[in-house]
Amino acid sequence: MAYPGYGEGMPGMQIQMGQPVPGTGLQVLLGGYPGYPAYSDSYPSASDPTWTYFSAVAGQDGEVDAEELQRCLTQSGISGTYSPFSLETCRLMIAMLDRDYTGKMGFNEFKELWAALNAWKQNFMAVDQDRSGTVEPHELSQAIAAMGYRLSPQALTTIVKRYSKNGRIFFDDYVACCVKLRALTDFFRGRDHLQQGFVNFLYDDFLQGTMAI
Repeated sequence: MAYPGYGEGMPGMQIQMGQPVPGTGLQVLLGGYPGYPAYSDSYPSASDPTWTYFSAVAGQDGEVDAEELQRCLTQSGISGTYSPFSLETCRLMIAMLDRDYTGKMGFNEFKELWAALNAWKQNFMAVDQDRSGTVEPHELSQAIAAMGYRLSPQALTTIVKRYSKNGRIFFDDYVACCVKLRALTDFFRGRDHLQQGFVNFLYDDFLQGTMAI
């Protein structure tokens, strides 16, 4: 049994990965979980631009903290014409991929983030057709659906209220929303072993999983 964010779409709506979402002109991205493409591990190469960006700011331990990540992403220009990512959004990015709980990000994690950011940016640009740097609430809902998530109207309303400013969602807030959606869905799915859409949490486990994000 599928649950929101994985598998089946809304009643009467059959959507396959890589196919357009009806009424949006957007595509569900291939691979991995909803919201980001599959990732394959690889060794860093001097010709890899992501390694150049990462190594320019990484410490002697070969990792970056939130401030270094913010500087790295700003220098890389990945946000394009949109405003650079805030420090809080960079903290969320690290928390999303911080599987060893160091509070930092290594190069392999950075490459995974890079792929996700590019996919999210493509979806944002698809709905930000006037290049204003913002999208409207209904466009955010379209972008979320295009990433493969199947959320209830109530959940979407909650997300819009959290991430909109004066009725618009800026790129930085959109990415923060995508990061949190992915991280919380990963947290939930990792405990929903039967893929039924419900799990039992210990209170401490719930706090650790959600407060870190």
